[in-house]
Amino acid sequence: MPDLDFRAVSGVDQPIPAGWLTLCHACDLPSRVGDVPEGGSARCPRCGTVLYRRIRDSLDRTLALAVAGMFLFIAANVFPFLAFKMQGNVTHTTLSTGVRALFEQGTPIVASLVLLTTIVAPLLQICSLIYVLAPLRAGIRVPGQTRVFRLLRAVQPWSMMEVFIIGILVSLVKLVGMAQIVPGIALWSFALLIPVLAFATSSLDAEWVWRRVGLAR
Repeated sequence: MPDLDFRAVSGVDQPIPAGWLTLCHACDLPSRVGDVPEGGSARCPRCGTVLYRRIRDSLDRTLALAVAGMFLFIAANVFPFLAFKMQGNVTHTTLSTGVRALFEQGTPIVASLVLLTTIVAPLLQICSLIYVLAPLRAGIRVPGQTRVFRLLRAVQPWSMMEVFIIGILVSLVKLVGMAQIVPGIALWSFALLIPVLAFATSSLDAEWVWRRVGLAR
């Protein structure tokens, strides 16, 4: 099959001697898309639909956000999450406290879901981003990048920290009349981690990463 052309954002047609074969989502025309400059995009030559848009500064921004997310994740799990003051007694809680309490109360399925969505999945997401992107930034290859990047795409839907925060806020509203509640460093770190990971996900150029790590490896 002969190589096809794609039109950049500027409207100038450029021949693509080699590239990845992709189908247009609108008209199903197969096209080969080569390297696209940062901020540019490849369009279908038949209907003009965007086939691929290259995110500007994707590698640096995503890696920086992933590293920041790692520090926030460590703080969210090391420091106290909340402190409850009631009748002179102070009780400190951490992220793992709620999971352990759910197990002790005989709800292992709920406890496992909380553990997966608030601790395991975010940690895997952060570690996978750093493992894949840091070597690309340094211009080296490390074993298992393709498998780790597949793992990243699989665990991203399971990272549901915002749902956990909503549950915490609902609980705080109910407990505010019973005890004095003091937010801890972990709570603020956890709250900041949510937008940091969201920005990291939105700035990640997955197509560009796949082209660098290679699907066959």
